Amino acid sequence: MRNAVRHLRVDNGLTQGALGEAMGVSRQTINAIETERYTPSLPLALALARYFGTTVEEMFDDRENR
Repeated sequence: MRNAVRHLRVDNGLTQGALGEAMGVSRQTINAIETERYTPSLPLALALARYFGTTVEEMFDDRENR
């Protein structure tokens, strides 16, 4: 699943560790989401969207072509 997590994190000046801490997950989990090796749970996806002031639909895209 494609996502905008890395873009939003970098634009907000956050490290993976800082974002992970804010979300209650590990830095490795944030890395896995950003590299599209892991699809977050619905609660984590909602928390990420709320944290960045966007929607889940704007953050995550399950379509093959963007």
